[in-house]
Amino acid sequence: MSVLDWSVLGAYFLVMVGIGVWSKSRIRNVVDFFTAGGRIPWWLSGISHHMSGYSAVMFVAFAAVAYNYGMAMYVWWALTIGLGVGIGAFVWAARWNRLRSKHGVASPLEYLARRYNLPTQQVLAYSGALLKVVDIAAKWVAIAVLLRGFAGIPIAWGILITGAVTLVYITAGGLWADVLTDFGQFVIQGVAGVAMFVAIMSHLDGVPTLWTMWDKLPEGHGDPFAGPYTTTFFLAMLFIKTFEYNGGMWNLAQRYMASPSGSAARRSALLSSALWLVWPLILFIPMFAAPLIVPGLADAEEAYVRLAQTLLPQGVIGLVLAGFFSHTMAMVASDANVISSVVTRDIAPVLVRKVRELSERAELTFARVTTFTFVLISMLIAISTEGRGVVLKIVVDLVAATMGPISIPLMLGLLPWFKRSGPTAAIASWAAGLGVWAYIKWIIESKDTAMVVGVPLVTSLVLYVAIGLLKPENTPDRDALVDSLDTDPETERAAAPA
Repeated sequence: MSVLDWSVLGAYFLVMVGIGVWSKSRIRNVVDFFTAGGRIPWWLSGISHHMSGYSAVMFVAFAAVAYNYGMAMYVWWALTIGLGVGIGAFVWAARWNRLRSKHGVASPLEYLARRYNLPTQQVLAYSGALLKVVDIAAKWVAIAVLLRGFAGIPIAWGILITGAVTLVYITAGGLWADVLTDFGQFVIQGVAGVAMFVAIMSHLDGVPTLWTMWDKLPEGHGDPFAGPYTTTFFLAMLFIKTFEYNGGMWNLAQRYMASPSGSAARRSALLSSALWLVWPLILFIPMFAAPLIVPGLADAEEAYVRLAQTLLPQGVIGLVLAGFFSHTMAMVASDANVISSVVTRDIAPVLVRKVRELSERAELTFARVTTFTFVLISMLIAISTEGRGVVLKIVVDLVAATMGPISIPLMLGLLPWFKRSGPTAAIASWAAGLGVWAYIKWIIESKDTAMVVGVPLVTSLVLYVAIGLLKPENTPDRDALVDSLDTDPETERAAAPA
């Protein structure tokens, strides 16, 4: 990397820190820290929702899949997310928002104690928080691998540099800093992605490359389903991503909660869905074409790095690397904020009585300390791996382990069709989902990816519904909570008699 590249990267880091410091002035209490007080415009919430689903893993592990299998990468990943978020726009987005506007909920798990009971809330909080630390550690490793590929910086230093900047802005500015940096990162990603796209087109056949390159690529690279990424795998991932990106990933539920109203949350979801369907194609075209420009790579995870080094001029490489950083920092910052909300609002008050008695100012300080601690622990775990085993495998496995057991009671509990399902259904579906995942993964050691990622979710879903039908546990209070999420407060006030 040249001095110009380093200058671009350094300027990016300074802007991120500056946003965090500026956002600090907008944070008055813990509700502002976790949900921005419901003041984030729908379009900004939608962009942030979209950006929070990315990380540098896309340019490492996913780039390797695109290099080896072509179009199937877009189909099983971006397409399933886009469709899933579109479904969620009409099912969950507004309901998440009304939890905040009607019930003062600042954590996605906060309502569970009332919807089910305290033990249900606690097991979901603990299992999700512990696994999320490992998930984020994987993201740190991915960005450090990219930095090592571009600049030869050791893995540990790459993690420390990225983590330090993220710590500053997310600890200071909370969700406001997270959302605003998401927007800045969206702009950087746009410029860097278009630069790489244009470079590929110019290097090959120009615009006709979009349809001529498929005949030159290895056989099957233009097929929507290839290798292990079969139709069954696509359907399993669509099922999982619908839950994952509509609240199963707790940080994405926060984006809906931070919108001004339920209808605004729905619009933000539709914007995110549209971005997922279109923008990843721009990003993936260079990855699809990579075998024509850097053929025969021994390690396909280096494909995007080699493309950038081959095609891009000085300065633009720094911008592309800033884009890589932006993906990981966006996801880590949003995860850190939501995990902090779960610890601050759901776990710590149960464990320590004094936390329940904290003043508004002290609670905000506690939230910042929790955020700092989560990011630091994930960095230490990442450093301890020394960059081994970059992590498509880990990420997919963790999704399989958590999306069903945690998201089924969390998300179906918001819907009126599942009022009969209570604490027994929630706990049993959680335990059985984790147990089935462990059995498939570690006992029979299945290599069928569709089975590993799909069966735990289906198990949790079937048990949650069946137990609710056989042993209904709905009460007037639980039913009233679910029913209250049908309309926005403004709609109710307008309909009220004068």
